Amino acid sequence: MTRTFAALHLAIFATSLCAASVAAAEPVAARAGPSIEALEKVIADRNPETRVETVDHDRITAKRIDIVGDDGVIRMTLSAKTPAPIVDGIQYRRVFDVSGLILYDAQGSERGGFGVADLKDGSMAVLALDHPAMDAVGWRVAPDGEVSFSINQAPPLVREPALGNRLVPGVPTSTRIKLNVAADGTPTVALADAGNRTRVRMTVTPEGYGAIEFLNAAGEVVHVFAPEADLKK
Repeated sequence: MTRTFAALHLAIFATSLCAASVAAAEPVAARAGPSIEALEKVIADRNPETRVETVDHDRITAKRIDIVGDDGVIRMTLSAKTPAPIVDGIQYRRVFDVSGLILYDAQGSERGGFGVADLKDGSMAVLALDHPAMDAVGWRVAPDGEVSFSINQAPPLVREPALGNRLVPGVPTSTRIKLNVAADGTPTVALADAGNRTRVRMTVTPEGYGAIEFLNAAGEVVHVFAPEADLKK
């Protein structure tokens, strides 16, 4: 289907160029691209709905709105307090309450969302996209101003016989990449090994020098590459 639409766009572009360059007295060359018969097979609607003539309500007030598929499965939930996460048919307690939008796959398992979490020390803006049973990527804006973005390695899919052979959530994995701007403005980009240990960290020192730090498995910095700082010595 993607190739068909790509070919259609190219055909329209090529036809426009021909129309602009061929003299009126000259015969127009045969149009390149799919025939009208082929186009008819991929046209879903010649006059699709693109606007609403009248607004039913200026405002809708609700605690929760569910968007469902043709089969009735909830695919999206907008809620003042989102439902607890569902993984492979089982619902688990959420670490903290979130108000926002949750996305679900065709089986009804949570696969991401965004919202605001209400914490004891303030509110935290969050956005996540999930592996089948674990966060895959996540953004957080903490109450103190810290901003972080993490990319997690996909964990193994573990099934528990006592749960009807369903997926086990929260299987340990490694946050392989983490971007962070601390509350004081210090930026870091950290790369971790498969054991979730930071091995390379790029940052800017308090003096304003760019630096790359290399760490051992114990988390100790074993080498620092900071050319500008070295020149100042």
